[in-house]
Amino acid sequence: MAIKFQYNKTSLTNLGKQLKVRQKALPTLKNKESALRSSVLEAKKESERLTSELEASLKRYDYLAALWNEFDPGLVRIVDVDLRTVKVAGVKTPKLDEIHYEITPFNAFVKPAWYADGVAILKELSRLGIESEVFEEKRRILEFQRKKTTQKVNLYEKVQIPGYKEAIRKIKRYMEDEENLSKASSKIVKSRHAAEEEEEQA
Repeated sequence: MAIKFQYNKTSLTNLGKQLKVRQKALPTLKNKESALRSSVLEAKKESERLTSELEASLKRYDYLAALWNEFDPGLVRIVDVDLRTVKVAGVKTPKLDEIHYEITPFNAFVKPAWYADGVAILKELSRLGIESEVFEEKRRILEFQRKKTTQKVNLYEKVQIPGYKEAIRKIKRYMEDEENLSKASSKIVKSRHAAEEEEEQA
C-alpha cells in the first residue's frame, strides 16, 4: 500500500498524526490479538470437552438401548433456547442461559418405571449437545475476529508504520534540500550584488 503525500509541511504534519495514531493503537491491538487467541483455545477446549462428555454419556446409557424402543420420542421437546451475549476481548459472543423443555404428561402408573429417568437422561444429553454447539459458535466468532485483528496488526506493523516513517523521512530530506538550495542561491545572489557594487564603485 503506497502512502500518498506531498512535499510540504501540511503533509508532514498529517503523516506525523497518522503515524502517532497507529503507533499508539498497535500495543492495544496486539493485546487484543493475544486475548482472542487464548479465548479461541478456551472455547475450543470447552466445546471438545462437552462433545466428549456427550459421547461418554451416550456410551454410559448403551445398556438402555433396548428400552429406548419403548420410549415415546415425542415425550420431551425443546421449545426454546435462551442465549445471552457476553463480551470476550471486546467481541460479542453467545452464552447458553437456559433450555426450555416441554414434557408431555404421562401416567407413571401405566408407563415403565424408568420413564422419569429417560426424560432426565434426554434433557442431560440435549443440554450437552446444545452447549457444545454454542461453544463451537463462540470459537468460530472469536477465531474470525482474531484473524481480522492479526491482519490489522500486520498492516500497521509491517506496512503502514514503516510506510509513514519513510514518507516523513523523504519529506524532511526534500525540505532540507530546498532550504539548503535556498540558502545557497541567496549566497550567490548576495555575492553577485557585492561584486556588482564593487564594479560600480571601481
